[in-house]
Amino acid sequence: MSAVQPADAASAVSAERLKLTEIFLSLQGEARDAGWPTVFVRLTGCPLRCHYCDTAYAFYGGTWWDIDGILEEVAKHGVRHVCVTGGEPLSQKRVIGLLHKLCDAGYVVSLETSGAIDIADVDTRVSRIVDIKTPGSGEVARNLWSNVPQLTPHDQVKFVICSRADFDWACEVLAEHKLHERCDVLFSPSHAQVSPRELADWIVEARLPVRFQMQLHKALWGEEPGR
Repeated sequence: MSAVQPADAASAVSAERLKLTEIFLSLQGEARDAGWPTVFVRLTGCPLRCHYCDTAYAFYGGTWWDIDGILEEVAKHGVRHVCVTGGEPLSQKRVIGLLHKLCDAGYVVSLETSGAIDIADVDTRVSRIVDIKTPGSGEVARNLWSNVPQLTPHDQVKFVICSRADFDWACEVLAEHKLHERCDVLFSPSHAQVSPRELADWIVEARLPVRFQMQLHKALWGEEPGR
Protein backbone atom coordinates (compact mmCIF):
# COMPACT_ATOMS: atom_id res chain seq x y z
CA MET A 1 0.00 0.00 0.00
CA SER A 2 1.46 3.34 -1.01
CA ALA A 3 2.16 6.14 1.43
CA VAL A 4 -0.41 8.89 1.74
CA GLN A 5 -0.20 12.65 2.16
CA PRO A 6 -2.70 15.00 3.87
CA ALA A 7 -5.25 16.60 1.60
CA ASP A 8 -5.91 19.62 3.81
CA ALA A 9 -3.19 22.28 3.48
CA ALA A 10 -4.54 23.97 6.62
CA SER A 11 -2.55 21.44 8.66
CA ALA A 12 0.56 23.48 7.91
CA VAL A 13 -0.58 26.37 10.09
CA SER A 14 -1.18 24.42 13.30
CA ALA A 15 1.26 24.58 16.20
CA GLU A 16 0.50 20.92 17.01
CA ARG A 17 2.15 19.48 13.95
CA LEU A 18 4.92 17.17 12.86
CA LYS A 19 6.83 16.81 9.60
CA LEU A 20 6.17 13.37 8.09
CA THR A 21 7.65 11.51 5.16
CA GLU A 22 4.87 8.92 4.96
CA ILE A 23 2.13 6.98 6.69
CA PHE A 24 1.52 3.44 5.44
CA LEU A 25 0.16 0.03 6.36
CA SER A 26 2.41 -3.02 6.20
CA LEU A 27 3.61 -5.92 8.32
CA GLN A 28 5.97 -5.12 11.16
CA GLY A 29 9.25 -6.56 9.93
CA GLU A 30 11.36 -6.39 13.07
CA ALA A 31 11.44 -6.64 16.84
CA ARG A 32 8.94 -8.16 19.26
CA ASP A 33 5.86 -7.43 17.14
CA ALA A 34 7.25 -8.81 13.86
CA GLY A 35 4.50 -10.13 11.63
CA TRP A 36 1.66 -7.95 12.95
CA PRO A 37 -0.20 -5.67 10.51
CA THR A 38 1.06 -2.26 11.57
CA VAL A 39 0.58 1.38 10.62
CA PHE A 40 3.95 3.08 10.25
CA VAL A 41 4.22 6.81 10.91
CA ARG A 42 7.58 7.88 9.47
CA LEU A 43 8.82 11.28 10.63
CA THR A 44 11.24 13.33 8.56
CA GLY A 45 14.79 14.16 9.63
CA CYS A 46 17.67 12.47 11.43
CA PRO A 47 20.89 13.85 12.94
CA LEU A 48 22.78 10.58 12.34
CA ARG A 49 24.23 9.12 9.15
CA CYS A 50 24.69 5.39 9.75
CA HIS A 51 26.52 3.60 6.95
CA TYR A 52 23.78 0.99 6.58
CA CYS A 53 20.77 3.34 6.72
CA ASP A 54 17.95 2.18 4.44
CA THR A 55 15.66 5.18 4.96
CA ALA A 56 17.86 8.05 3.78
CA TYR A 57 14.89 9.30 1.77
CA ALA A 58 13.41 10.43 5.10
CA PHE A 59 16.29 12.78 5.90
CA TYR A 60 14.80 15.73 4.00
CA GLY A 61 11.53 17.02 2.62
CA GLY A 62 8.35 15.77 4.23
CA THR A 63 4.93 17.33 4.76
CA TRP A 64 3.49 19.02 7.84
CA TRP A 65 0.64 17.15 9.54
CA ASP A 66 -1.58 18.10 12.47
CA ILE A 67 -1.25 15.53 15.24
CA ASP A 68 -5.03 15.01 15.20
CA GLY A 69 -4.81 14.51 11.44
CA ILE A 70 -2.20 11.80 11.96
CA LEU A 71 -4.52 10.00 14.37
CA GLU A 72 -7.37 10.23 11.88
CA GLU A 73 -5.20 8.72 9.15
CA VAL A 74 -3.97 5.95 11.43
CA ALA A 75 -7.56 5.08 12.37
CA LYS A 76 -8.52 4.62 8.71
CA HIS A 77 -6.29 1.55 8.45
CA GLY A 78 -8.19 -0.37 11.13
CA VAL A 79 -5.31 -2.16 12.91
CA ARG A 80 -4.14 -2.11 16.55
CA HIS A 81 -0.37 -1.78 16.10
CA VAL A 82 1.32 1.54 15.33
CA CYS A 83 5.05 2.10 14.90
CA VAL A 84 6.45 5.64 15.00
CA THR A 85 9.75 5.67 13.14
CA GLY A 86 12.01 7.83 10.98
CA GLY A 87 14.49 9.20 10.38
CA GLU A 88 14.84 9.85 14.06
CA PRO A 89 11.36 10.62 15.45
CA LEU A 90 12.67 12.06 18.73
CA SER A 91 14.42 14.83 16.81
CA GLN A 92 10.95 16.42 16.59
CA LYS A 93 9.93 17.25 20.15
CA ARG A 94 6.19 17.21 19.47
CA VAL A 95 6.37 13.48 18.78
CA ILE A 96 6.01 13.02 22.55
CA GLY A 97 2.45 14.33 22.28
CA LEU A 98 1.67 12.09 19.33
CA LEU A 99 2.88 9.01 21.19
CA HIS A 100 0.76 9.91 24.21
CA LYS A 101 -2.36 10.39 22.09
CA LEU A 102 -1.81 7.10 20.25
CA CYS A 103 -1.60 5.29 23.59
CA ASP A 104 -4.72 7.04 24.87
CA ALA A 105 -6.53 5.88 21.71
CA GLY A 106 -5.80 2.28 22.65
CA TYR A 107 -3.13 1.38 20.10
CA VAL A 108 -0.18 -0.94 20.72
CA VAL A 109 2.55 1.62 20.12
CA SER A 110 6.26 1.19 19.43
CA LEU A 111 8.93 3.82 18.80
CA GLU A 112 12.06 3.16 16.75
CA THR A 113 14.84 5.47 17.91
CA SER A 114 18.56 5.76 17.23
CA GLY A 115 19.61 5.77 20.88
CA ALA A 116 21.27 9.16 20.44
CA ILE A 117 18.44 11.18 22.07
CA ASP A 118 17.07 10.99 25.61
CA ILE A 119 14.05 8.66 25.85
CA ALA A 120 12.95 9.87 29.31
CA ASP A 121 9.90 11.83 28.13
CA VAL A 122 8.44 8.99 26.04
CA ASP A 123 5.16 7.62 27.41
CA THR A 124 5.91 4.45 29.38
CA ARG A 125 3.10 2.65 27.55
CA VAL A 126 5.22 2.85 24.39
CA SER A 127 7.67 0.04 23.64
CA ARG A 128 10.88 1.95 22.97
CA ILE A 129 13.07 0.12 20.44
CA VAL A 130 16.46 1.67 21.10
CA ASP A 131 19.39 1.17 18.74
CA ILE A 132 22.86 0.82 20.18
CA LYS A 133 25.17 1.90 17.39
CA THR A 134 28.07 -0.46 16.72
CA PRO A 135 31.48 0.76 15.48
CA GLY A 136 30.54 -0.45 11.99
CA SER A 137 27.62 1.98 11.87
CA GLY A 138 29.99 4.94 11.82
CA GLU A 139 28.00 6.55 14.65
CA VAL A 140 29.18 4.69 17.75
CA ALA A 141 30.17 7.97 19.39
CA ARG A 142 26.53 9.09 19.34
CA ASN A 143 25.27 6.42 21.75
CA LEU A 144 23.59 8.10 24.73
CA TRP A 145 24.46 5.65 27.49
CA SER A 146 22.24 7.42 30.01
CA ASN A 147 19.31 5.80 28.17
CA VAL A 148 20.32 2.34 29.42
CA PRO A 149 19.19 2.76 33.07
CA GLN A 150 15.81 3.96 31.79
CA LEU A 151 15.06 0.72 29.93
CA THR A 152 12.22 -1.46 31.21
CA PRO A 153 11.00 -4.97 30.29
CA HIS A 154 8.50 -3.25 27.97
CA ASP A 155 11.38 -1.83 25.88
CA GLN A 156 13.77 -3.40 23.36
CA VAL A 157 17.40 -2.85 22.37
CA LYS A 158 18.71 -3.47 18.87
CA PHE A 159 22.25 -3.98 17.56
CA VAL A 160 22.89 -4.00 13.80
CA ILE A 161 25.97 -6.17 13.31
CA CYS A 162 28.28 -5.21 10.43
CA SER A 163 31.24 -7.54 11.12
CA ARG A 164 32.70 -10.03 13.56
CA ALA A 165 34.35 -7.09 15.32
CA ASP A 166 30.91 -5.50 15.74
CA PHE A 167 29.57 -8.77 17.17
CA ASP A 168 32.39 -9.01 19.72
CA TRP A 169 31.88 -5.36 20.68
CA ALA A 170 28.13 -5.92 21.10
CA CYS A 171 28.79 -8.95 23.32
CA GLU A 172 30.94 -6.79 25.59
CA VAL A 173 28.25 -4.09 25.80
CA LEU A 174 25.59 -6.72 26.49
CA ALA A 175 27.60 -8.12 29.40
CA GLU A 176 28.78 -4.79 30.79
CA HIS A 177 25.29 -3.29 30.99
CA LYS A 178 23.43 -6.57 31.63
CA LEU A 179 21.04 -5.51 28.88
CA HIS A 180 19.29 -8.89 28.72
CA GLU A 181 18.22 -8.41 32.34
CA ARG A 182 16.55 -5.11 31.46
CA CYS A 183 14.67 -5.89 28.26
CA ASP A 184 14.64 -7.92 25.04
CA VAL A 185 17.89 -7.62 23.08
CA LEU A 186 17.87 -8.01 19.29
CA PHE A 187 20.83 -8.74 17.01
CA SER A 188 20.37 -8.06 13.28
CA PRO A 189 22.78 -8.68 10.39
CA SER A 190 23.67 -5.64 8.31
CA HIS A 191 22.56 -6.39 4.77
CA ALA A 192 25.44 -7.40 2.43
CA GLN A 193 27.98 -7.16 5.27
CA VAL A 194 27.13 -10.13 7.51
CA SER A 195 25.04 -13.06 6.29
CA PRO A 196 22.04 -14.11 8.40
CA ARG A 197 23.47 -17.63 8.74
CA GLU A 198 26.81 -16.24 9.93
CA LEU A 199 25.27 -14.11 12.65
CA ALA A 200 22.95 -16.92 13.71
CA ASP A 201 25.92 -19.27 14.10
CA TRP A 202 27.81 -16.71 16.20
CA ILE A 203 24.84 -16.24 18.52
CA VAL A 204 24.35 -19.99 18.99
CA GLU A 205 28.06 -20.61 19.51
CA ALA A 206 28.26 -17.87 22.16
CA ARG A 207 24.92 -18.96 23.72
CA LEU A 208 23.89 -15.33 23.91
CA PRO A 209 20.66 -14.33 25.70
CA VAL A 210 19.56 -12.33 22.64
CA ARG A 211 17.01 -12.71 19.87
CA PHE A 212 18.26 -13.08 16.29
CA GLN A 213 16.17 -11.13 13.82
CA MET A 214 16.01 -10.45 10.12
CA GLN A 215 14.05 -7.76 8.32
CA LEU A 216 10.89 -9.61 7.32
CA HIS A 217 9.64 -6.76 5.15
CA LYS A 218 12.77 -6.91 2.99
CA ALA A 219 12.38 -10.64 2.48
CA LEU A 220 8.82 -9.99 1.28
CA TRP A 221 9.09 -6.71 -0.62
CA GLY A 222 12.79 -5.95 -1.05
CA GLU A 223 13.86 -2.30 -0.91
CA GLU A 224 10.43 -0.92 -1.92
CA PRO A 225 9.76 2.32 0.08
CA GLY A 226 6.58 2.42 2.08
CA ARG A 227 6.60 -1.30 2.87
